[in-house]
Amino acid sequence: MASNLKTWVEIDKKAALFNVKTIRSVLKKKTKIYAVVKSNAYGHGLREFSLIVNSKVDGFCVDSVYEGETLRSIGIKKPILVLGPTLSKTELKLASENDLEITVSTFESLKQILGIKQIPDFQIKVDTGMHRQGFFVKDLKRVLGFIKKNKLSDNLKGVYTHFASAKDVSYPNYTNNQAEEFKYAKKLFEKAGFKNVLFHTSATGGAILYPQTHFDMVRIGIGLYGYWPSKESETQHSLVNKRELTLTPVLSFKAKVSEVKKLKKGDFVGYDLTEKIQKDTNVAIVPIGYWHGLSRVFSHRGYVLVKGRKCRIIGRISMDLITIKCDSVNVKSGDVVSIIDKDKNKVLRATDLAEIVGTISYEIITTINPLIKRVVV
Repeated sequence: MASNLKTWVEIDKKAALFNVKTIRSVLKKKTKIYAVVKSNAYGHGLREFSLIVNSKVDGFCVDSVYEGETLRSIGIKKPILVLGPTLSKTELKLASENDLEITVSTFESLKQILGIKQIPDFQIKVDTGMHRQGFFVKDLKRVLGFIKKNKLSDNLKGVYTHFASAKDVSYPNYTNNQAEEFKYAKKLFEKAGFKNVLFHTSATGGAILYPQTHFDMVRIGIGLYGYWPSKESETQHSLVNKRELTLTPVLSFKAKVSEVKKLKKGDFVGYDLTEKIQKDTNVAIVPIGYWHGLSRVFSHRGYVLVKGRKCRIIGRISMDLITIKCDSVNVKSGDVVSIIDKDKNKVLRATDLAEIVGTISYEIITTINPLIKRVVV
């Protein structure tokens, strides 16, 4: 499938569907799953990944109305919630035209939606402790008054919050306090007559570690892509669920060797002469660089897999090329190099790369350039 490509991303359909099934297994039967496909589906390809899971999820979450419009353009008809702010009248109209539910988290946003002819459906975001988007609970009675006064009740489709630290059950107090705040908010809306809207709080961490917070739906992002939201959630989830759960990484990031050469002791590699060869060495050139999403921070210390062997990146990572040291393996032009993948008995995951440079798997996969071809396998 990738025979004509020099750099590409593979999306494992079976792994994606397996992860949906795994998450579904910890939920109550009536709890809906919305797939979080913002940021190009965490680097997996918005169109490609969404079509894979469309028949197995109940809806989608995106960051912008433009992502939502893209999902509609490929035939997805299920509910779509825009998590990010919708700031302009143009975007509000686009939301209406594409039957998207926007997030409303300020009084300014509430007032703004009255300014267009066809008011979009919306969900209210409540700030219970994350302190990003959201109305404080103390302001919700005023919010409810505004909705009723301006006859927006039919447009309200949901109420939700976001947990700040649901990835770890060792320190549950903050998450539990947020959940209690949300329960109070839920009662306010129900008392005002809103009993058929969706109430939701949990992303992957909350869904797996805090079953009492499932409510009407969960918003699953990183778990669908085969990664745990934290080390703690990976090691502690069996304590909550009374069984081991398995998540399978969906994405592989690959390229082909474009050139092989032998360097002599004393030769320098790459820009700015930052690495000097200590002994005669075989190296391979691979057409991938920081444009593709392999950050310069991996210069000198990152590695790739070739034929099941680790090969270190030497010299500085360029915009479109890297050099790898490959004395331990017989490499030739055209051989496949794995940046993220399972290669024979070796595995190189996004979490492995993240540990090298002190970041998280989310950043590794979401920064893969969206223009790189995604191939569903």
